[in-house]
Amino acid sequence: MTMRRTVFPIALLLAAGTGAAQAQPSVEAFYRGKKIEMVIGYSSGGTYDLYARLVARHLGKHIPGQPLIVPRNMPGAGSRTAATWLTSIAPRDGTVLATADQSLSLQQAAGDTRLKFDTTKFAYIGNPNVENNTTAVWHTSGIKTIDDARLREVTMGATGGSTSSQYPKAMNALLGTRFKIIVGYPGGNDINLAMERGEVEGRGSNSWASWKATRPQWLAENKIVILVQIGLKKAPDLPGVPLLMDLGANDADKALLRVLSASTQIGRPIFTTPEVPAERVAALRAAFDAMIRDPAFIADAKQGHFELDPVPGEAMQKLVSEIVGTPKDQSERLKKIIE
Repeated sequence: MTMRRTVFPIALLLAAGTGAAQAQPSVEAFYRGKKIEMVIGYSSGGTYDLYARLVARHLGKHIPGQPLIVPRNMPGAGSRTAATWLTSIAPRDGTVLATADQSLSLQQAAGDTRLKFDTTKFAYIGNPNVENNTTAVWHTSGIKTIDDARLREVTMGATGGSTSSQYPKAMNALLGTRFKIIVGYPGGNDINLAMERGEVEGRGSNSWASWKATRPQWLAENKIVILVQIGLKKAPDLPGVPLLMDLGANDADKALLRVLSASTQIGRPIFTTPEVPAERVAALRAAFDAMIRDPAFIADAKQGHFELDPVPGEAMQKLVSEIVGTPKDQSERLKKIIE
């Protein structure tokens, strides 16, 4: 049997190709009239929640089509519940944004088997603020320095496998502190309440910017004692508080503590699901960059006492990849400490 091959005119092929290209809506047409969900991996009242809601109030007007952004809290497992939902259930079309713990990429580098996702696959949109984290205790604890925390057991509240438990674990292993970590709090605000009630004596991690924004009266009344700050350089207004990475007993310990401190650059990340079309990711990143310069956004942040030191999405994407690519010898030792 002779097979006949059909030959289509070039004009028809070009027309078909044009039609296929037109089938994909423009970014503006896609977002017009839509709602974007802002999933927050912690309970309400903490810094992740407050920064995400700040972004949600302003980002939409800079996205082509001006979609409405609706925040939704999804606390659990130190924000891993929300991050897992993003990779397993959420639509991968750019209609879902999220914020989750800044240390997820560090947990991945340490081989945390509880992570059911690859942090490098998220598309990072931006971080509104680079900020040092702190480990703090309640004023009635009697603990004033890291040296004091070496002398007796100190109960510390934590949300789960996040920086709130990682920092005390690292200090126990490398500095000889005796922090007893109480996990399971759904968010930082819950740990603050637990400190006030005397359930725990301290909080394993909270950003310095958060203390200033959400508990300025505690600072004014010396209700908390900042034992250590975590970052790559000291906060200008915490000159007398030691950097965690400077407290290592030797070069190897200091290098490990520096890796642990690097995730502070991720701050309060805003990201979207894997596999979002590149043109939508680019539009979301451009919208974030425009929002950061928007006087209305800046005024809102100032009114809420939120500091702004933004990082663009492309830089965050690179940083996450660098953290996940931590050298094997460091990552294996880190895993033993924070697992």
